[in-house]
Amino acid sequence: MLHDRVLVALDREAGERRSGSGIVIPATAAVGKRLSWGEVAAVGQHVRQVQLGDRVLFDPEDRAEVELSGRDYVLLRERDLHAVAAPRVEAGSTGLYL
Repeated sequence: MLHDRVLVALDREAGERRSGSGIVIPATAAVGKRLSWGEVAAVGQHVRQVQLGDRVLFDPEDRAEVELSGRDYVLLRERDLHAVAAPRVEAGSTGLYL
């Protein structure tokens, strides 16, 4: 990976989802702009805020997809990430950096 690039493995989301109240939302339902979560698979040498294995939130509209060994990845700049969920944060903290 070069510069400030982050390679993110896409989460395998089920076709249909459930809302917080338990309502089933079919995969064909149109929803507004929705951000996606993924796991960091590789980082460039100038990336400062994320590490391998972190979960990151990004806009699925602004992405370049690549397939490596049969698995789909997204190539992003670090500045295109909206949040990082990392297990390395202190106890009592939310684990999210916005």
